[in-house]
Amino acid sequence: MSDKFYPISIKQLLQIILKEYNNSQSIFGIPEELFFNPVKDNLFKVEQFNQSIDSPLGVAAGPHSQMAQNIIVSWLMGARYIELKTIQTLDELEIAKPCIDMQDEGYNCEWSQELKIKESFNEYLNAWIIIHILNNKFG
Repeated sequence: MSDKFYPISIKQLLQIILKEYNNSQSIFGIPEELFFNPVKDNLFKVEQFNQSIDSPLGVAAGPHSQMAQNIIVSWLMGARYIELKTIQTLDELEIAKPCIDMQDEGYNCEWSQELKIKESFNEYLNAWIIIHILNNKFG
């Protein structure tokens, strides 16, 4: 396994999603019947920051939340809070991974950046666009 991430274009990502959905009613191997589908009397619905949110659940930041496909899968499964990984200005440091090794108690003080700043931005933007496309598609 590599510690390198290789983003793909939004066009290619959307083609992969739509082709799989059209062929098997699944996205990234997750069948449509498992997609989070809020209903009118949704028990999870909350009001936060003067907005109605279908679910208070979400995913914590990490390397996984840098990639558009992982953000999209999180949303499909009900995450409405998605903590994005902090983007660091020094995006060309070579850090051995895993960069946290602790035996008992530790604090996450790592300095790592898997993607370049522009790549991170593009992944976040691509996820946002595709989530809006899927939200429209699935109602």
